[in-house]
Amino acid sequence: MESRKVLRMPVEPASVRRASTAVEVAEKQLLKNGHTVSVEGVLEEESTSALCLFRHDDLAQVSEHAKSVDRASLTNILNHIHFMDGHLSVRLRHPEYHESVTVKVRPKPCLGTELTCHFADQNFTGTDLTKCEFLNLIIIDDSRSVIFVPAVLKSVGKKDFSVQLPQESFAVDQRQTKRHLCAGVDAEVLTDGRAIKGTLLDFSTKGFRIGVPRRPFSGFDPPNTGVCPELHLTRDGNLLFSGRCSCIREHEGTCFTEIVLTPHDHPDKRSDRKQTRNPAENIFTKPVIKFTHPFSGKSVEFDISDISTSGFSVYEKSDEGLLIEGMIIPELTIEFAGAIRIGCSAQIVYRLQETEKGVRSGFAILDMDIDSYTLLVHILANSIDTCSRVSNQVDMEELWEFFFETGFIYPKKYGLIQAQKEIFKRTYRRLYNNNPEIARHFVYQRNGRLFAHISMVRAYERAWMIHHHAARSMEGRRAGFAVLKQIVLYLNDMHRLPSTKIDYMMVYFRPENKFPDRVFGGFARSRENAGICSMDLFCYLPYTAIAIKTSLPDGWCLNECSDMNLWKLNLFYRNYSGGFFMDAVGMVHKNHSETSLEEAYGRLGFLRKWKAYSLEYEGELTAVLIVNQSDLGFNLSELLNGIKVCLINSRHVTWNILSTAIGQLLKENRMERVSLLFFPPHDVKAKNIPFEKHYQMWIYDARFVDQFVDYMKRKFRIKSW
Repeated sequence: MESRKVLRMPVEPASVRRASTAVEVAEKQLLKNGHTVSVEGVLEEESTSALCLFRHDDLAQVSEHAKSVDRASLTNILNHIHFMDGHLSVRLRHPEYHESVTVKVRPKPCLGTELTCHFADQNFTGTDLTKCEFLNLIIIDDSRSVIFVPAVLKSVGKKDFSVQLPQESFAVDQRQTKRHLCAGVDAEVLTDGRAIKGTLLDFSTKGFRIGVPRRPFSGFDPPNTGVCPELHLTRDGNLLFSGRCSCIREHEGTCFTEIVLTPHDHPDKRSDRKQTRNPAENIFTKPVIKFTHPFSGKSVEFDISDISTSGFSVYEKSDEGLLIEGMIIPELTIEFAGAIRIGCSAQIVYRLQETEKGVRSGFAILDMDIDSYTLLVHILANSIDTCSRVSNQVDMEELWEFFFETGFIYPKKYGLIQAQKEIFKRTYRRLYNNNPEIARHFVYQRNGRLFAHISMVRAYERAWMIHHHAARSMEGRRAGFAVLKQIVLYLNDMHRLPSTKIDYMMVYFRPENKFPDRVFGGFARSRENAGICSMDLFCYLPYTAIAIKTSLPDGWCLNECSDMNLWKLNLFYRNYSGGFFMDAVGMVHKNHSETSLEEAYGRLGFLRKWKAYSLEYEGELTAVLIVNQSDLGFNLSELLNGIKVCLINSRHVTWNILSTAIGQLLKENRMERVSLLFFPPHDVKAKNIPFEKHYQMWIYDARFVDQFVDYMKRKFRIKSW
């Protein structure tokens, strides 16, 4: 690739003469507001053509008054654009006409300080780049702002070019309202007795942008303050909007004419609006319970007085006596507003005489399936905090944008997953929209925008793993703590329900990450732990199958782990750590765990299984390798798609021996890229086994989750638990 300092390309003179009037409007706004830049023109031109012209360069010279964007944040934005198959623009200047032109380009993964882009316009690819000077990159961020990137050109090819990213870029100020692109919405504009048909291109709360055929075919006159055209928007013949509008702009593009209309609000219509509305808290009436009385066989219904995830209470008249303390109701329905029904089994655990209301009877929920439990948690959490969501459908584009913006998917992690990004997208669509019983997610969300996220998956037969915790600021609220509180409270009663199959909860985190180390590590090190929580340090290495020796040296053998070797592994771990790893994975009672876990995932169309192998030297057990398999992307760090290597007797073990054994397992299980976790860490370092970083594996006995709740309340002063 030839290295130059100038990008050059021919520009058609006729194209140069078609200057962007929208940019002129933006620059007038720039001067009017004292360098408060309007990005309307840039955004509109970006959405209509792959090649757009600028008459002036003032929009790029706003570093004094623009918001700074550091290189780390910019890298996450660029990787998010690549992940979503999006594009950005490169600004070039023609030396003869002194015009600026923007051309759409598509970025490649950005894993360092350099960025490579290839041209998105096929007609532009291959053009002799000899006449235009490279200026900068432009990113249209979330249809609301423009980021100017003063990058330095490194090299140029016929199809792509590379730049050095700056330490600082500049975000020009945002629109007041976000625009949303549209497809499939028909528009009809009625003006002066003529009907002009077109298409809705995008909309915001301020107005609509309509594309109509180019004049003279449209017959639409230039904007006139005395004319209020009427707009009708339909999809498949169904009316979506009808009303008078004011035309605020018209722009002739290369393929069609754009008109921007803003709804015309008539003050006289406001008197027709309803002045009195029902209060929001009356959206849901009080829930009721319905069941067939186990003794009389008659249908029974009671209004619920109060309810939580563990139970509820009702009142009955003193002289009725239908409810008996200790009575079990095998099938009971909790009904909200006559529409939402949740089934469970319950038992009456107390009866208290209260003179004013009658007799109060308390029910304990004995069991319910995980979907019903999740629905109940969602209703109760949302009634307390309307931003709380539990396993509801999530806008996938918003989720990926959230992961990249918060830095949860950082450049190095994206470098590992970007080759399989389409597989990751498919997996997450199924996880977040189908809500399978093997996974749950918790979000803090307002008007569709995510502010915090955490999720958990059923990692082993009786153990669930918490992962993917990320948050961003929200008007001073601790959104990250909010979702953490949601998941802890969810687990608080979940462990009591036999159908949910949970005895342990697991968390992996990096020791240097302060937040999880304070929350989970702090509890493990605290006096409140008292043997109900364990934490083990593992050495982590991302590993790719390579062509190495396919057979072990003489004296070495690798076989599926026998019960005797599992027993030896358990003895070693108990002596070294004394934690819960063996119990959580199911190594101690390993009768049916793999089969039932694999079946549960398989029934839902997912992959999840594990198997243990013994590495022996001359009949002596040296290591146990636990192969975990799952769908790619089930865990973004692939901690459920890798091999745990437990070094029991490392005296004869070398990295060459281990890598050969690992290679055999990868070939046998048809795995290519995996995560390796080595334990214990001091043996790993002593044997010079390569690794990149450490992970703490935190495991908690779910029966005592209330003690963790108490710790969180005292340590972080979290109220309203």
